Amino acid sequence: MSNAPRISAIVPTYNQAEYLWACLDSIWFQDYPDIEIIVVADPSPDNTSGLLAEYVRAVASDTVSHAARLEDDGTISRCVYPRYRAAGRTLIVQENETRLGHTPSYNKGFEMASGEYCTYVASDDICHPQMFSEMAAYLDRDEADFVYSDMFVVDDDMRVLREFRLPDYSFEDCFCDWYLCGVSKLYRRSLHERFGYFDNAYTANDHECFLRFALNGARFKHVPKVLYSVRSHDQRGRDVHGEESWKKLLAESSSLVRVAREHRKD
Repeated sequence: MSNAPRISAIVPTYNQAEYLWACLDSIWFQDYPDIEIIVVADPSPDNTSGLLAEYVRAVASDTVSHAARLEDDGTISRCVYPRYRAAGRTLIVQENETRLGHTPSYNKGFEMASGEYCTYVASDDICHPQMFSEMAAYLDRDEADFVYSDMFVVDDDMRVLREFRLPDYSFEDCFCDWYLCGVSKLYRRSLHERFGYFDNAYTANDHECFLRFALNGARFKHVPKVLYSVRSHDQRGRDVHGEESWKKLLAESSSLVRVAREHRKD
């Protein structure tokens, strides 16, 4: 049995069936030994519900095989094994009866979480295979409470549109200049227990929450490696990043930057 702290990965999803399976696989096949995946799904006009049912079935029963041995009679025997390893993985699917929206879905997932470390992953994004182990190492050594990394911005064909390298952490660079941490992240779940969950009033919910962590003394650490890919696609622009939502998000983030700058003066 692994003694590694459990990681809870919250995956809020709405109308992202096209991308959701790949997102969940990118978490399931992490090289980290103990992961709890909590999917919080709002009722969607696409086939999200059916896809989640199929994913649960696949995790429980799908098998794969590979050529393993040339036998003396000239036949090739195959090794058959589960497609999804069961050890160290827990999958919880929470389907909301009515649409809660992104921020309440985050909070519902975190309230259900049991891991010592946690993160949320947008359901159209991809976690690179070493993301959790690379970040957890800093938490294990008690060098940080919140770890974040660089990332790619990719299109539907996984072509890299941009490599996004973030600054090493300082309050000035990451909260006073602009919000420059928090997309690819892992942190102690105790931060929510101490300082609260995401504020339902905000579209820029991660900015507000993680600034609150910083203002209360959480220690941040930057990992200068690309460990995550953010998808850029048309649907993203019609939902949270739609024109009106985007304007609201930028206005909120601008206000939060001013809060950080006022704190710096104190």
